[in-house]
Amino acid sequence: MARFDESRPEMTVEQFRLLRDHVYSHCGILVHDDMKFVMERRLWPRLEALGLADFGAYHRFLRYDVQRHAELEAAVESLTTHETYFFREPVQLRAFTDELFPLLEKRNGRLKRLRLWSAGCSSGEEAYTLAMLLKESRRFDEWDVEVYGTDISRRVLATARRAEYGPSALRATAPEMLERYFVPLPGNRVRVRDDVRAWVSFGHQNLLDEASSHLVARMDVVFCRNVMIYFDQSARRRVLRIIRDRLNPGGYLLLGHSENLLNLGADFELVHLRGDLVYRKPELPGGEVR
Repeated sequence: MARFDESRPEMTVEQFRLLRDHVYSHCGILVHDDMKFVMERRLWPRLEALGLADFGAYHRFLRYDVQRHAELEAAVESLTTHETYFFREPVQLRAFTDELFPLLEKRNGRLKRLRLWSAGCSSGEEAYTLAMLLKESRRFDEWDVEVYGTDISRRVLATARRAEYGPSALRATAPEMLERYFVPLPGNRVRVRDDVRAWVSFGHQNLLDEASSHLVARMDVVFCRNVMIYFDQSARRRVLRIIRDRLNPGGYLLLGHSENLLNLGADFELVHLRGDLVYRKPELPGGEVR
């Protein structure tokens, strides 16, 4: 098969292995063997930006240059996709609001405090969706509520903080929710309303970085949907240990519908809701709330 662009350097098998392993050791993202061409195509612009002759030079840059940390973030951003939208996976969100909201209200009612974590939040649609659902329920109006979104990409976090979106991000948003929680902008775009934004904050985080995970507060619910697909079994176990550590006893973990904890040895209980399956960190004796 002819190469797409003969003027650009080809990534050798050895260069692919070195770059793949370097990215994996940094953030756990696994680039499969059949994705060599994808990796080559997505990293070409980085070589051009840095004026490097080939992928061997790029690997050396990532290993030894004083700018290696920033460049590694740029490489990871080039290799990951951030496709998401508001009110994604409505069946799960309905189970969350109809069945877990009453449990959370009862459990945390004495403290009137609720913490949710959107892990791998991309450009913020999920974190804002959770805040909108909390407001829509009216159960937590007088509570101390925070939805915390984290992602490894600083570029998508900038979009999340700006809170401005176009039609693609809104394709599953009901008209009444669009009217209640968004402000129209020119160019067929919208901005998330300020009172929703007040409940949401964002931070940069590598989900495999255990040291930085301690900056995340103890959470009552963690959404980590469609994130594990980037990791192999070893990295999934490490991420799950970190999430479990940051959950309050009795706190819930919600994964994407194509994900589960089979063969991961994670210490979570499977909870059968009427509308969905979720996971829960075991309670302390007596159901104590921290």
